[in-house]
Amino acid sequence: NGPLPGKILRFAIPLALSSILQQLLNSADASIAGQFVSNFSLAGIGGVNPVTAMFVNLFVGLSIGANVVVAMHVGAGEFHSIKKSVHTAMTLSLIAGVMLGAAGLALAPWVLDAIGMPDDSLADALTYVRLYFCAIPFLTIYNFGSALLRAHGDAKRPLYALAAAVVMNFVLDLVFVRLFSWGTAGIGIATIIAAALSAAIVVAFLMREEGPFRLHLRELSISGPELAGILRIGIPAGLQSSMFSISNVLIQSAINSFGAAAIAGNTAAASIEGFATTVSNSISQAALTFSSQNMGAEKYQRVRRVLAVCLAATLVGGMTLGLLIYAFGTPLLSLFNTDPDVIANGLIRVSHNMPLYVLFCMQDTFVGQLRGIGYSLLPTITSLSGICLLRVVWLYTAFAASP
Repeated sequence: NGPLPGKILRFAIPLALSSILQQLLNSADASIAGQFVSNFSLAGIGGVNPVTAMFVNLFVGLSIGANVVVAMHVGAGEFHSIKKSVHTAMTLSLIAGVMLGAAGLALAPWVLDAIGMPDDSLADALTYVRLYFCAIPFLTIYNFGSALLRAHGDAKRPLYALAAAVVMNFVLDLVFVRLFSWGTAGIGIATIIAAALSAAIVVAFLMREEGPFRLHLRELSISGPELAGILRIGIPAGLQSSMFSISNVLIQSAINSFGAAAIAGNTAAASIEGFATTVSNSISQAALTFSSQNMGAEKYQRVRRVLAVCLAATLVGGMTLGLLIYAFGTPLLSLFNTDPDVIANGLIRVSHNMPLYVLFCMQDTFVGQLRGIGYSLLPTITSLSGICLLRVVWLYTAFAASP
């Protein structure tokens, strides 16, 4: 109910700040590796990012399903179903987190070999990726818990949990690397501890909720109808994100052939680029949640207005951030590494991607809206065709002809 622009803005700003903090969490690892460990550590951490993202995006997609299901129950006033959805989602997060973490640990050496990680960066990459997969159960719990809080309009408390994790991660990175000289292993251990903290805080928030949103650990269980609803939306969303990551892995393997400076430069550029996604992520989540609640309340004309407001915000925010990063590429890249070769490689990515990054932000908003009204397979097919298939075809044709 009520005017949409102000409500969407108040919901999206904490989400944008959460995305920025998430990016700071990732960037802190890369920056400290490049500044205080070595170029090989930076290249190792950056080289495995598409690999870890491939697993992470699976449970992020599933958490989107939980967001949509709960938000629709909220809009329809189906309070008994909300309770079932909350406990089903958190049980699923625990199971999925353990399974994905175990799969990542088992497959890590094979995947790094498959993407052609250079020998000089391989040891650092393997150390970091194994420790990162130990953090995945905690990351899964945090993402599902945050999705449940956002489903009924609370975007602030997930931000608080993430802020605590970012501070913890940064402090421990410095302690483990500078004081204890643990190198890449220290960065990975800091990631595990920070992820565990964010998960614990979100679970504590849910256990203090009122009414049907309250989490009771003794009542963790799976409700068949709620699980089906979560998976119907979540599996296509997770597959889309994972396929996008697979195309990134293939591209990363091509970048790896150019050596450590190219990998490090691409890693730094990707970390900076991630800040532009704060716009697309926050507005896409707003479009998803607002649309879901209004679909549940059967306010269909309001759903159309949600899309119009979100697209306008995407255009302004995406274009502004993209052009600012393009204009200040060199000083931003130097925050990660001062090696001229690394900066030169990073500028290649920045100069090609950022001027038109707003197009990606618009696509993300449409996907959020479609999922919010219950369509998950259609945006998955269209996104995979454009973002994934086209890039892979390009990689093996145009790039192969002129690397």
